[in-house]
Amino acid sequence: MSLRERKAAKKKEDILRSASLVISRNGYHNATMEDIAAELLMTKGALYYYFKNKEELLYSCHDLILSAAMEQVEAIFSEDLSSMEKMKKAVKTHLDIAIREKEVFNLIVKPEQLFSEENIEEIIQKRDQYAGIFDRIIAEGVKRGEFNVSDKKMARMIILGATNWVQVWYSQEGKFSKEKIEDIYAEYFLKMLA
Repeated sequence: MSLRERKAAKKKEDILRSASLVISRNGYHNATMEDIAAELLMTKGALYYYFKNKEELLYSCHDLILSAAMEQVEAIFSEDLSSMEKMKKAVKTHLDIAIREKEVFNLIVKPEQLFSEENIEEIIQKRDQYAGIFDRIIAEGVKRGEFNVSDKKMARMIILGATNWVQVWYSQEGKFSKEKIEDIYAEYFLKMLA
């Protein structure tokens, strides 16, 4: 990759990071291209040089966050750990991302409400690949005798469904810190799987 291409890729990632912040702060529907451009101290026209419209920008934000999440959870699966430890770390990682990247990560849950058919298939495929890493951790745990689960897919859906719900009620001003919530969730899910 040439220097020019690296600079363009870096600029695009900076835009996506800023867009994620604006979306988290303003919400998906209230975030505008003008807000994102202002966050970057650039013109709206310059932003359109990199992304043709808000949907393409949001799709790219979603893809960036989900790709990072997949990379982290896949790395956990590859570690030389018990399946219990892998699931504990995977749950904590998922919660951390779901809380930190609340608005963008929320696009994963119901992408069909936000994206056109042009992007929806790819989004759902990537989301399923991400869920599949949790399936593999559960299957490995069952095989090793660490988990006692009769329906692996249902166990994964309970875990991801409950962890995704954290976006609805979590508040920094709440009773528990993000880290404490991660610990509580991991503890309960491991009891469920054992």
